[in-house]
Amino acid sequence: MGDKGLIEHVIVNHRWVFVCLFLLPMSVVYDFVFYLRNWIVFKLSSAPKRHQQRVADVQTQVRKWINDGADTQMCTARPGWATVSFRRGKYKRTMRKISVNLVDILSVDAEKRLVRVEPLVSMGQITATLSKLGWTLPVLPELDDLTVGGLIMGCGIETSSHKYGLFQETCVAYELVLADGSLIRCSEDENPDLFHAVPWSYGTLGLLVAAELQIVPAKKYVKLDYIPTYTRESMVTTFTEAAARPEKNEFVECIVFGNDHGVVMTANMTDTCEPEKVNVLSRHWKPWFYKHVETFLSRGGSSEYIPLRDYYHRHTRSLFWSLQDIISFGNHPVFRWLFGWMVPPKISLIKLTQLEAVKRLYEERQMIQDMLVPINKLNESLDIFEAETQLYPLWLCPMLVKTTPGFIQPKRGKEEMFVDIGAYGAPKAPQYHAETTTRLIEEYVRSVDGYQMLYADTYQTEEEFRRMFNHTLYDKMRKQLDCEKAFPQVYGKVNKKVRE
Repeated sequence: MGDKGLIEHVIVNHRWVFVCLFLLPMSVVYDFVFYLRNWIVFKLSSAPKRHQQRVADVQTQVRKWINDGADTQMCTARPGWATVSFRRGKYKRTMRKISVNLVDILSVDAEKRLVRVEPLVSMGQITATLSKLGWTLPVLPELDDLTVGGLIMGCGIETSSHKYGLFQETCVAYELVLADGSLIRCSEDENPDLFHAVPWSYGTLGLLVAAELQIVPAKKYVKLDYIPTYTRESMVTTFTEAAARPEKNEFVECIVFGNDHGVVMTANMTDTCEPEKVNVLSRHWKPWFYKHVETFLSRGGSSEYIPLRDYYHRHTRSLFWSLQDIISFGNHPVFRWLFGWMVPPKISLIKLTQLEAVKRLYEERQMIQDMLVPINKLNESLDIFEAETQLYPLWLCPMLVKTTPGFIQPKRGKEEMFVDIGAYGAPKAPQYHAETTTRLIEEYVRSVDGYQMLYADTYQTEEEFRRMFNHTLYDKMRKQLDCEKAFPQVYGKVNKKVRE
C-alpha cells in the first residue's frame, strides 16, 4: 500500500473519531439553537411580518443582477454542503448567487387545511409544529433535514405516496421571484402552467419563496405491521398487493435485506393502542430502525404501535443505513446508551468537513440513487440491482404517478403505480463502477418508462435525459418567462459532467 493508499485507508476507516468527537456535539448544538430560534419565531408570529421584507430583498438582488448586465446565470447562495444531497454542485462557483434566507413556517390555517411555509423549512420543523396542533402532511418524507423547497423543486416521496402521489401532489400554491424580479403566485387556478412546471425544475424557472401545503388530521400513533418474506415472489406479491389497497393501508414500504428476503411493512394511524406494544423509536438507546426491522426475519411477523412523529422520522437516526459506513459501531448497545442522543451528525456538517480523498472515495465506491419504475417491473428491476450492485438493504416505497402535467407523467396516459427503489451504500458486485453501472441502470429505467430522482448524480446524455422526462411544459415556461439568460437548464444542474 503506497502513501496515498495509506492516507485514504486512515481517513476512511478512522473517520469515526472526528465524527464522534466533533461532528456529533456540533450537530447537537446546531439543532438546539435552531429549534429554540424556530420556537421563538413561531410563538411571536414574527415570520409573517418579516417574510415580505425578505422576499423584497430577493427581488432587489435579482433586479441588481439585471442592472449589472445579466451576464451570468443565477442560482441560490445556499452552499452545496448545506443540502442533504451528496452531489457537488460546482456551478455555484461561477453563477450569480442570490441569497434566499427563508426558513420559517408562516401560518397554519385549520379551516382551509393549509400550512404556508418558506422554502427552507425542514420536515423536522413541520412535524414539531403540526403534531402539537393535531395536523400532519399527507406526504411527509422521513429525514428531518429535508426541506420543502428541495422536495418541491426536486422530488419527495413517503410511504403514503401510493395513496397521495409525490410530495408535489399535496402542494396547492407556490410563490416565486422570476427572472425579471417580479413576484408571482401560481396554483391550479392561477398561472396553472407554471404551477405544474415548478416540480422537478430545480430552481431553473424562478426562485421559490413560499409554498402552501395541504394538511390532514393527525393521530397519536401508527399501528405498524411487519410481514417477513422469504422468497422473491412472496416479497414482490405481498408488497404489490399492499400498495394496491390505499383504503386499507395508509403507509406501505419494504426493506429488502437480500436477493430473496425482506420485510414488508403496512401501517395506519390510530388514537388507541395496546400499551405493552408501544415502541418509542426516538429513545436514543433504541436500535436503529432498519436493524429492528431485520429481527422480524427470524422471529416472524408482528405488530406494534409507534408515536406518529417517531414513525415519520424512523430512518433519521441512522440516515436509513448510511451511518453504518461512517460509524460502524453506531448501533452497538453501549454506543447507543452513551452517545445515541447525539446521533445523527448533520449531513451538512459531514459534507462541509469532508476531505477531497473522502469525497472521491464516496463518488467511486458509494451508490446513492433512487430509481422509480412501474411496480409491475419490480421483480426484474431487483434482478438488475442484484446483478449490477449486490447492494443491500434496498428501500422500496410505492408511489402513484398521476396524470398531472409536468416533468413526470405516466406514458400510458392514466394513473399508474410505481415503486421507488432506494439504493444507499457500498455495492459489493466486483464489476461495480460508479459511472458504468449507473448508466446501465439508467438505461434499464428508461426502457421501462421509469424515472431517476435527480438529487443524486445522473450520467445520462441530454438526449437520454429528455427522453426520460417530459420537457414539453417546462420548455414552454422557460421560453415564456425568459429564463435562458437567467437560469441554467435542469440538465445542467444535475448531470455530473455538465455541472462540473
